[in-house]
This record gives sequence, C-alpha cells and structure tokens, in this order.
Amino acid sequence: MADGQSRFREYPAPLEPFRGDKPPAPAWFEAAIADAPERRFITVRGARIELLTWGQIGKPGVLLLHGNGAHADWWSFIAPLLASDHRVATISWSGMGNSDWRESYDPDIFAEEIFSAIDAAQLEADGQKAVVVGHSFGGFPTLYAAVHYPERMKGVVMLDSTVHPPERQWDGPPPRQRPNRVYPDMASALARFRLAPPQSCETPYIADHIARLALKPAPMEDGSGLGLTWKFDPQLWTNFTMPPLGALLSQVKCPLALIWGERSQLMSTDTLDFMLRELPENILKFSIPDADHHVMIDQPLATATAIRSVLAAWI
Repeated sequence: MADGQSRFREYPAPLEPFRGDKPPAPAWFEAAIADAPERRFITVRGARIELLTWGQIGKPGVLLLHGNGAHADWWSFIAPLLASDHRVATISWSGMGNSDWRESYDPDIFAEEIFSAIDAAQLEADGQKAVVVGHSFGGFPTLYAAVHYPERMKGVVMLDSTVHPPERQWDGPPPRQRPNRVYPDMASALARFRLAPPQSCETPYIADHIARLALKPAPMEDGSGLGLTWKFDPQLWTNFTMPPLGALLSQVKCPLALIWGERSQLMSTDTLDFMLRELPENILKFSIPDADHHVMIDQPLATATAIRSVLAAWI
C-alpha cells in the first residue's frame, strides 16, 4: 500500500489546478458529449444496471465495457465517434457508476450483464452478433464470456486488459477498510481525483468529465449536511471471485483483438509475451502510440480509430 501511495504522489492530481472549474476542451470533445445517449436501467439478477445507447437500431452492434471503479460515461466521448455506422451501447457494471451494488460479484453475473445489455440495446437487430470491447477490468468478464459463450459474440476486443503470467498474477486492489470518503463540495472532490493505476493525464477535460459523473450526494461524516462521494462499491474486490485468467487465454473460441497503450505500465514485455503465447495465433494485435493504460483518456481519437479498424475487419 505504501508503494501504491508513493506512486500516486508521483503524478499530480490533474484537476486540482482548476479549483472546480471545467478545463477547456477541444471542439471534437464538446461535440461528442453533446451527442447525448439514451439513458435507462435494465434489471439483471435483481440489480438495476445503467445502460447508455447511441446510434440506429439495425446497424451492427458494439458493446463498450469500462474498467474497475469507472462507469458507463468513460465511453460517452468515444461512442458517438462509432455511432454513425454502428448501434453502440455501454453499461456501468454492478457495483459501479449508477448501477446497484451487490453482496457478491462473479464472472457469471458479469457475463449475464453483458448479454442482458446486448439484448436490451438491440445490438443484434441486424441479424449479426455484437462485438464486445472491454477496457482493463472490463476485459476480464469479456474474456470469460469469449471462452464460455462464444456463440453469442461476433468478436471481443481486450483494450489494455492485461493478464499477467502465473508468477505475477494480480488479485485486485487491497481490501478496503472503510467507506468511500465524503467531500464537502465538488471542487474538493475533483481535486482528489486520480487515475488508477497511477499515471499522468494530459487531457484534463476528459478527467473532469468522468470525475464529475463518478460522484453522488452523501451525508457528511460529521453530520454537517450533504457532500459528495464516489459511486463505486469500495468492497467490490473483497466480494469478487474470478477464475485464473491465464488459463482462459488459450480457450478463446471467437475472434479476438488485443490492443494496448504503447507506454502502458501494465503491459510489460513479459506480460505481453505471455498473452500472445497463450492466445490463438490469428488474433488482431497492435499498440496505440503515446498511450498509457487508460488509452481512451490518453489518446481518445486514436482509440476510436483502433476500434473502428477492428470493426471494419470483422463486420
């Protein structure tokens, strides 16, 4: 934990200098987020799951899945860039975003959330199966589904979703001992926002967009009124089970693409070598230049182009 804290201190909080104001953003970004999705909830195993959709029903379907502690709007500036040619959807996993928390989480629950979203968003209305894109943690249930339910998927994209060799297998963040912190106002909450795992952020306008939508009202701990706290379930990893991911790589039974940030600290040489050795030989694979782990934040336009390239190859 101490090492993790020192790594966070290595990178400045990207929104602190703005003191609660919105950073300036380029025109393409403002246009993308102005292309607002349809927002609703679906129920999966008793939990309300947040679902966002863009594009015309009947076009080829794409489901975008976010990473740990994130939410559906991590894709709300990427999805519109795909929606002219595709029906696009994204969800907040249970335990994250505006979706309900659960007492426990497992890969079958998350797989059910994937396929329930595909059905509810009508991503198969063109008569084809949908393509599923999973970033970081979102790639783990995607990989699980590609092994156990390949007949339901046109193909899957693992976007800087790293499966380490067995000797370096990651078991998730340390267990949380307390609830998420409550901040007195938006400015102080935004000042604490950092990307995890720690990295630099050269697009503060994206960080601001996702951070504001990651917060919800909550009572101040001292009883002084309402403040703001993070939406994600702090006990998710404590209550989460997943089979060894390395054993799943060689069992993928549908088309797969592996895309990663060229300078991603998670995609080390030995991790990449392990994944490519275990995955089928005929996968699509390439890196995004000048991108770290959070590729859609580091290089949003290149990320959209990379996804478009895979879709063009498969659809």
